[in-house]
Amino acid sequence: MATSLRRPSFSSRSSSSPDADDEGVRGTCEDASICKRFAVSIGYWHDPYIQHFVRLSKERKAPEINRGYFARVHGIRQLIKAFLQKTECQCQIINLGAGMDTAFWTLKDEGLLPRKYFEVDFPVIVTRKLHSIKFKSLLSKPILDLHSEETLQIDGQMLDSKRYAIIGADLRDLPELEEKLKKCNMNTQLPTLLMTECVLVYMTPEQSANLLKWAANNFETAMFINYEQVNMDDRFGQIMIENLRRRQCDLAGVETCKSLESQKERLLSNGWETASAVNMMELYSRLPRAEVSRIESLEFLDEMELLEQLMQHYCLCWATRGGSELGLKEITC
Repeated sequence: MATSLRRPSFSSRSSSSPDADDEGVRGTCEDASICKRFAVSIGYWHDPYIQHFVRLSKERKAPEINRGYFARVHGIRQLIKAFLQKTECQCQIINLGAGMDTAFWTLKDEGLLPRKYFEVDFPVIVTRKLHSIKFKSLLSKPILDLHSEETLQIDGQMLDSKRYAIIGADLRDLPELEEKLKKCNMNTQLPTLLMTECVLVYMTPEQSANLLKWAANNFETAMFINYEQVNMDDRFGQIMIENLRRRQCDLAGVETCKSLESQKERLLSNGWETASAVNMMELYSRLPRAEVSRIESLEFLDEMELLEQLMQHYCLCWATRGGSELGLKEITC
């Protein structure tokens, strides 16, 4: 259904009823968004858009959490920008399980937008994000400014414009995912960056393998970024698993998170030609010293050991397929 973004009304089509088994997973989207919003509010990084998607928590987040999110955001941004530079922005980005991510808006501000930016998440999360976009001009104006048509394709679970699309879909249902992306003009011939942040770990190993194979098989030139847990076999990892289970959130794919090697092996065994992985403490140690000094001056950290433990249990992985002429294999963070 074509309707104008300027009209503050959704179509009468209703969202499908939420699956109770996924409620804990959807809750992690809210948790991550609130943590990012808090870190932004005290100056860890600049993001003028997240406040329009997420409320500011009254509860102060621990310094080690804030530094962890800073390293996560910095590392992912570094890989995204490297891909955009290698492809000269003649590419597309597909953010799988995007939540309240604001990269489309920040990349536009930096003059680094790809040909098209896609976001996919559970329909209930997409409906909420669309509501914010429709009613807040700071979010809707950049989409409208880049759109040449009078109206946009939009309903309660989807928006498709010239440079930005957001789609409600289940990543475990690959035929549905592919159909919806193609309806929004996904181009399998374009160099494509796909990304997941704490998404694959909530899928069974078979489901995440199928998603990775689908991505590798559909795009001739591609890169995949994955941020999630690692070293989950030790005592600290087991405590993390138990804490999430108490919140009805099961890490169905945790067996793939045993080590950096198991993370790379999953990518290589599912159609990707190169794979790299680094734990977040290693990435933190590589950050520019001036930037580290700046964020460490924002608040006092009492226990450096806790930060190290936490960041040794998360990793950033990236894989490539094709693109040797573009130098995709040279990308690192």
